[in-house]
Amino acid sequence: MDESLVWQVRHFVYSHFAEAAHPPSVDEIVAHLGISTDQASELYKELHNRHALFLDVEKAAIRMAWPFSGIPTDFKVHAGGKTYFANCAWDMLGIPAALHADAVIEAVCTESNELVRLEIKNGNIAPAAVPGGGGAASSSLLVHFPLPFSHWYDDLVFT
Repeated sequence: MDESLVWQVRHFVYSHFAEAAHPPSVDEIVAHLGISTDQASELYKELHNRHALFLDVEKAAIRMAWPFSGIPTDFKVHAGGKTYFANCAWDMLGIPAALHADAVIEAVCTESNELVRLEIKNGNIAPAAVPGGGGAASSSLLVHFPLPFSHWYDDLVFT
């Protein structure tokens, strides 16, 4: 496997996520790098095996390229005029950091179903008012991880 090509694909995946707010398809990788569909699929699998991204293997589609989610989730990050989805509460904070951008984050609390809204300004987190009232806008919010990091890959979609 050509190491240079592996990292070119990874770079393109992240650049595409940042620009388009969704993952590139295998066809977009093929067009960008001028490689075959089989090569692109193998490179996706290689990056998946290295935990550099997480595939929906049946569809050969990117499910996660941390902190970005390839599917809609309850963790929305609005930055630079785009809406990104994060995989979890940890990743919702990672998107503004990865983009080096201010952001407004809207997340649904799993336990209470309340809307939590945060603002990221100059790298700092601040509670934000929830339009229409209700929801949580407290400086005492906590993020709970149901599993220790060492077990996240046991069932990454659940984690």
